[in-house]
Amino acid sequence: MIKGITKRWMLNTLSVILAIIVLLIVILIFAASGVIRSQIEQDLHAASNELSMVFPGYQAESSTTFTTSSRDYIENFDKKEQMGVMVLNSSGRVVLTSTGFLPSEDEKNTDFEDAGNSTAGFAFWTGKLLSGERAMSETRVIKDENGSIVGAVRYIVSMEPAQARMLVFSAVVIAVGLGIIAMVVFSGLAFVRSIVKPIRRLSEAAAQIAQGDFSASEKIEHKYNDEIGDLCDAVSDMAKDLQTTEQMKNDFISRVSHELRTPLTAIKGWAETMQLSERGTLDRRTFDRGMSVIIKESGRLTGIVEELLDFGRIQSGRMVLMKEKIDIVAEFDETVYMLKERAVEDGIHLLYDDPETVFPPIYGDRNRLRQVFLNILDNALKYTPKGGVVAAQILYSKDEPDVIKIVVTDSGCGIPAEDLPRVKEKFYKANQNVGGSGIGLAVADEIMNLHNGRLDIESGEGIGTTVTLTFPIYKEGEEQSQPETVKL
Repeated sequence: MIKGITKRWMLNTLSVILAIIVLLIVILIFAASGVIRSQIEQDLHAASNELSMVFPGYQAESSTTFTTSSRDYIENFDKKEQMGVMVLNSSGRVVLTSTGFLPSEDEKNTDFEDAGNSTAGFAFWTGKLLSGERAMSETRVIKDENGSIVGAVRYIVSMEPAQARMLVFSAVVIAVGLGIIAMVVFSGLAFVRSIVKPIRRLSEAAAQIAQGDFSASEKIEHKYNDEIGDLCDAVSDMAKDLQTTEQMKNDFISRVSHELRTPLTAIKGWAETMQLSERGTLDRRTFDRGMSVIIKESGRLTGIVEELLDFGRIQSGRMVLMKEKIDIVAEFDETVYMLKERAVEDGIHLLYDDPETVFPPIYGDRNRLRQVFLNILDNALKYTPKGGVVAAQILYSKDEPDVIKIVVTDSGCGIPAEDLPRVKEKFYKANQNVGGSGIGLAVADEIMNLHNGRLDIESGEGIGTTVTLTFPIYKEGEEQSQPETVKL
């Protein structure tokens, strides 16, 4: 059963082409028929005009003169093979023919009466003879000087040869038309199949991709570099991107599950230890240690959950910023102070000196910016080995008076060149050996974008990483040009 694009092509395009070809065939046949008929009429009329040489002015002195002259004319007529000639008397009865045989008196021809009534003196007739043969004739009347009809000469041609030629011509035209139709159908179907087959394969591949079988993209092939080929390439690339994203998402879920399970395990273990211990038997030092672990791991859980919630808000466009004029130096200084103890515990040198100059304020959300600072410094400490160095500084120069930069440099493992362009993508994690969900940097980058800032990363594998945060400074009236609460 024909359906889809093929059916629409046959109903729309092919039907129009067929109608046009049929119309052309009919027009050609009728035109050819008219040409042949006109040619026969011209031949008959040319022959009848020759009577002017026998009967000047198409007149005769009397019926006797007319009959004598007509007999001589017929005997010397040189077109007997092309047409027949008949001589009619004044009453319209045939009295002489070029064949020597008189037609039946029952043969009715109206051309004699029409010629007599015509001012031109001649008339055509087309019809069937008593024998069933189709014929065409022209009759020209001959008059005397008084205008009375003394007789007429009829030229008659059989239409059978002309009809035979018309049948041959019609057959040829119809055959050519059918050939053209066949060529259009076959070429059209081949063209439609070149579109339908790839689309059908794309549809099947898309259905398999929708079910999670991304290997179906390998089956997508195309022969031509056209729009269909571009579509095949686009679907294939989309499947590869989906496969990569799906793998990244699965890795992300696995990492988050691990990140959640580790603090939960610690909290549960210490809680069970404190519960199962007999009242009064748990020494204060052990109790304090257990509570410290529980508080620390609970904070860690809270941080992971907050990070996930922020990521969800960004993805759904519900991130809310509470912007105000803030001192970026004070906020960053406080963040560094929070992480100094951790750096000491990990054996890492955290270098930072308060700038001596006064920096202009910026306009932003202090909590979200502190979240960015924590993420950048946490990553620097996380990827820097014991004995390494993490250095932070705030820069503001006259060369760039409209921005403030915070630069954090570590001597850690660095980021491979192939991973560097993707480290800010959601779910992406270059180093799988270090803990983390893999979305912290994506959240930080989005927060910087919401502040009209920029987060840039430079890194060399085995050398270290440098992260630069660029903030536009506060301009008077900025808080009036936009609402204090910004929703994506």
